[in-house]
Amino acid sequence: MNIEIQFNGKPMTVHLSHAAESALCERTTPLVAEMELYFSCMIRKRVRFHTVVRSDRTVVASGNLCVSFRPVMTEQCRIDTHGDDEAVLTEFPIARPAAYVPHWLRIDYHDGEWVGEFGYL
Repeated sequence: MNIEIQFNGKPMTVHLSHAAESALCERTTPLVAEMELYFSCMIRKRVRFHTVVRSDRTVVASGNLCVSFRPVMTEQCRIDTHGDDEAVLTEFPIARPAAYVPHWLRIDYHDGEWVGEFGYL
């Protein structure tokens, strides 16, 4: 299933696999798919899934799915992407957020886990 949304005034497509669509239908609470763009000595993209809206950059994609975009940074360059780095992340101020809106977000549900990726091409 493809869902077309507007994010910061720009079109974005949310692609849901059949498994993700079925799992969303079974939920009693909304799922937030947070597209995290991490700025440090390198850029990292990650999709985090949770049930709490943590950003004012959130759009309702369907009845049980919200999509948010969260640019973050750290004070120090960390190549290690393993472990819980949430404590060191801070919001990254973006002057023109529409310029960073991804073109697409893909969401799947596999082995009881939500999986996502997003891109710009």
